[in-house]
Amino acid sequence: MSDLLVADSFLVANGKVRGLELHRERFVRSCAAAGVAAERFWDEQAGRLPGFGRWFPRFELQASGELAVQLRPAPPIGGRVRVAVHEGPDPRTAPRVKGPDLELLGKLKESAPDRADEILLLDADGTVLEAAYSAVAWWEDDVLCFPQPERPLLASVTAQLLRRIAADQDVEVSEHAVTPQDLQNSTEAWLVNALHGIRPIHAWGASAIDPLPNSHAALWQSHLEALATRLP
Repeated sequence: MSDLLVADSFLVANGKVRGLELHRERFVRSCAAAGVAAERFWDEQAGRLPGFGRWFPRFELQASGELAVQLRPAPPIGGRVRVAVHEGPDPRTAPRVKGPDLELLGKLKESAPDRADEILLLDADGTVLEAAYSAVAWWEDDVLCFPQPERPLLASVTAQLLRRIAADQDVEVSEHAVTPQDLQNSTEAWLVNALHGIRPIHAWGASAIDPLPNSHAALWQSHLEALATRLP
C-alpha cells in the first residue's frame, strides 16, 4: 500500500499561484473522504509558503493519518513534450484521487518507450484518459476539447482553469472521447498540469509532428499565468 493517501502540488512563483482555491478544494475533499479534516491545516501551511523564488510544494495526507507539506524547489518548466501510449489497462487503483498511485505512475513514466516525456493512459474502450502526470486537452479547429469528466480521471485544476479562460474568450468547449490516433490527427494537442501549464505534444513515440505555426499554446499559457494570484 502507498504511504500517500492524498497529495496535491502546485507551482509557487514569486508568491503567486494559479488556481490555489481549486487545489485546496481537491485536497480537502479527498482528505475528508479518508476521514481527515484538512481545511485548517491547508490554510495555515499555505500562509507559510515563501513569497519569493520558485517552489513546487506538495501537501500530503499519509497513510498514518498525518498531514504534512514538502517544500520542494520547482523543477524546470515549459517546452514541448514527446508522448507514448501505455499498452495495457489503466493500472491505477484510485484514478480520481491524487496520491495513492503517484509512485506507480512515476515508474510507468520512467519506463515509457522511445524516451517519451509522458505516457498516456487509456480507458477500457481504448480512448484517452490522461497522462501519468498531466491532463489532456486538444483542439478540433477552433473548439477546445477534453475527455468526459465522468470517466476515471483526476479532476485537473489546470484543465478547469482552461475552461474558465475559454468561457471568458467565448471559445467553444467540447467533452468527448478521443483515441490516440484521433489525437494525433487533431489540430493541436496539449498536456497540461500545475507545474508546466501547457505543453504542446510535438512527438508520438519516435514520430515527430511538424511544427504548428498557428499554435494556441503561447497565448493560452499567458492567459493561464494571468490567473495567478498572491498567496494568502
